[in-house]
Parts: sequence; structure tokens; C-alpha cells
Amino acid sequence: MIKVSVIIPVFNVEKYLNQCLDSVCAQTLKDIEIICINDGSTDNSYNLLCEYAKLDSRIIIVNQNNKGVSSARNAGVKLAKGEFLCFIDSDDYVDSDYLEKLYQSAVTNNCEIACSGFIKVSGIRKSVKKEISKVAVLKNISEKIEIEQIPKHNYIWNKIFLRQSFINNNFKFAEGRFFEDIEIVIKILNTMGDMVTVPDVYYYYRKNPDSIVHRQNIKKKQDYYWAISEFQKYINENNIEIENNSFLGKRYIIKFWGFTILKIYQKEFKICIKLFGFVPIITISY
Repeated sequence: MIKVSVIIPVFNVEKYLNQCLDSVCAQTLKDIEIICINDGSTDNSYNLLCEYAKLDSRIIIVNQNNKGVSSARNAGVKLAKGEFLCFIDSDDYVDSDYLEKLYQSAVTNNCEIACSGFIKVSGIRKSVKKEISKVAVLKNISEKIEIEQIPKHNYIWNKIFLRQSFINNNFKFAEGRFFEDIEIVIKILNTMGDMVTVPDVYYYYRKNPDSIVHRQNIKKKQDYYWAISEFQKYINENNIEIENNSFLGKRYIIKFWGFTILKIYQKEFKICIKLFGFVPIITISY
């Protein structure tokens, strides 16, 4: 039986892909499948995937035209056969006992989600951004939100999910969008069953300046606005209370060649969009 299906979207990450695949292939939990979705890479990423697949039969390579990370993740979920799902970005990596500890903790505690701490990697610097101090089973959304520090941290990685529950709830990543984690993670935590925290193991998140999500553009800012709007709408509809909601009272500026095109003001449950920063275009209440 495949215990965990690891889904890795791959797009032009030849610089970091070796470290990612090395960490997954070396997992102490051996009963896994490694689904690599090559999302139209134009560098040497595909050739690296092929080299690894020759050495490890658990690696499955799927090629698709460039459709984005959400499409790649959705494609991976469709192919997955494991008891649990795990999403790892191709420029990140994990501890060698990462999957074993999360899987065993989920099964032992009869939980549908298991989560770890994570460490931010920036060049040679590493900093712990989330620490798990003990094993705890979290049953309600308030507990899950507190331990995951939502909305500050809305990440699909650093967790594994019971695949059948994930599928039964018809979770899909919004394709063609940035910041899709913000929109979907709150839904997963609220809908799926108990979550267990797993100490002494980490997911390593790399701050990659070359990644698409770190490139500043209008599309990215528009999608961030969309994601936080969906987040707010969902917590309102489901009566979910979040203290210190960092999405409230923010201002976003979209510029072109240094000239302000749009300003987006968000406060409480209202969003106001102004052309050139002072001409009101639309106000949305939700």
C-alpha cells in the first residue's frame, strides 16, 4: 500500500530540484509515490527528473503545457493513490524523517491532517518561522487557526492530508491564480477532520527570488486581492472568527513604470478600488 503520495509541481527549477528530490527520495518512509508534474519547463528540469526516475521507480513524471502550480497540483491529486497527500514545492525540501513522522502521527491519532513546523531558507541563512513544541490533536477550526497562525501563514505545504477526505470534499486549487493557498487552506482546515501537530521535524521553505510568486506584477497583486477576498467571504459565511486578522485594514498599490494605476483599500468587510489612487471606481462589501 502506498502510504503517502508526494506531489511536486516543477517549473524551471534546475538550480534547486536536486536538493528537493534528494530529500524526498531519501525519506525513511519508503512506501511512497513521488508524482512530479513538469509544468512546461524550458530549462534542464525535465532531464533531471528523468535521471532521478531511472534511479527510483517510485518517481512518476507527467508532462503538461505550462498552466501554473495549481493546475499541476490538481493533476497530481488525480493521479495519486496514496493514503495521504503531501504537497512539496520543487525549490523546497524536507527532513529525511518528515513523511514518516507526519504519517505515523496522523494514523496513531486517527487524524485527517498532520502538520509540521517550517524553516525559511534564504541563501545560506535559515530561520525557524513556525515551531511545533508538542503533539496535540486539534478538533475545531479555532484551534487549527491558532496553531497554523492563520492568516499570517496560509500554506498547503508543511502538512499531509487524508486523500479520500480531500477528494470527497472536492477540493481543487484555483487554476491560473497566484496565492491559491490563501483561498483553499482555510476551507480544508474547516472541512476536514482532526489535525495533529508533529514536533521535531521541518519543512524547508526557500525564498527563491527567481520564483514566479516573488516577481512583482499587476497580475500577482490582483490575485492577492482575489485570494484575500475569497478568504474573508468564506470566514464570514461560516462564522469563523480570527483574531488579529492581518488582511483587514490594508492598502495595495499597483504601479506601472513607477506611476500609480490603482489603489486598493481594504478595511473590515469593504474593499474600495481607486483609479490613480484618488478616483473611486468600485466599492465592494462582503
